[in-house]
Amino acid sequence: MRIKLITTILFTCVLSACQPQATTENSKNNAASATNAAKAVASGDMAGVKKNIQAALEKAYPEQKVQIKSVDAAPVAGLYEVVVFPNQVVYMDGTGQYMFVGNLLDVKTQTNLTEEKMADLNRIDYKALPFDSAIKEVRGNGQYKVAVFSDPDCPFCKKLEHEIAQMTDVTIYTFLMPIDSLHPQATAKSIQLWCQPNRTEAWTKWMREGVSPAQVAECANPVAELTKLAESFGFNGTPTIVYPNGKVQSGYMPKADFEAALKKNQS
Repeated sequence: MRIKLITTILFTCVLSACQPQATTENSKNNAASATNAAKAVASGDMAGVKKNIQAALEKAYPEQKVQIKSVDAAPVAGLYEVVVFPNQVVYMDGTGQYMFVGNLLDVKTQTNLTEEKMADLNRIDYKALPFDSAIKEVRGNGQYKVAVFSDPDCPFCKKLEHEIAQMTDVTIYTFLMPIDSLHPQATAKSIQLWCQPNRTEAWTKWMREGVSPAQVAECANPVAELTKLAESFGFNGTPTIVYPNGKVQSGYMPKADFEAALKKNQS
């Protein structure tokens, strides 16, 4: 998937921009701190770099009680990838004075390195998903597995379903995730689809052909529990795709991209 450069803006800011006027003593202390910070960077002392960045963030944003989860060297000289709790990725220099928030792109490989890092951070335990509460469809030999959290009234979910209809050798586990704030009838429709005698057929006919399911009595269903599960994962939109290796990806993809992602993220 090629990167659209026009959608990416990098912001640079000085963390110490708003500070009281320094006294002579403060100036001396600041100069000493800056010297120590520079030494840590020059010597490649990662523990020292992390200490610099933590101190700078705490000083700039005392009310936010910033917690750093990790600091690693970015593939740009002098730049560090900083993961801040819960899972925000920012980039800073080793002294902690400069930061930018945005996407770091590898132009040569057409890779969004920030998105890849976020995908790693947001991985979930695929094997722990409640597959008994999913609508299962096996196409071809079903060798490539994937879970999709989907809303029956979501237009992008329907677009993805049309792509799936053209695929072979895949097993799709659909977890119902109605978003009533966007689609007021989504929960009621999800329950109706789940309670059909053949829920897989009912789901595919509705999503791919627009054929409404027959009205049936409400049955025991996992819709509320699945909605809570999705929220616990931090999912806030549909479709949300979960691969067997735990990678999470949001949004519609064309068939070719989806097939490539399936093969890449099985283990």
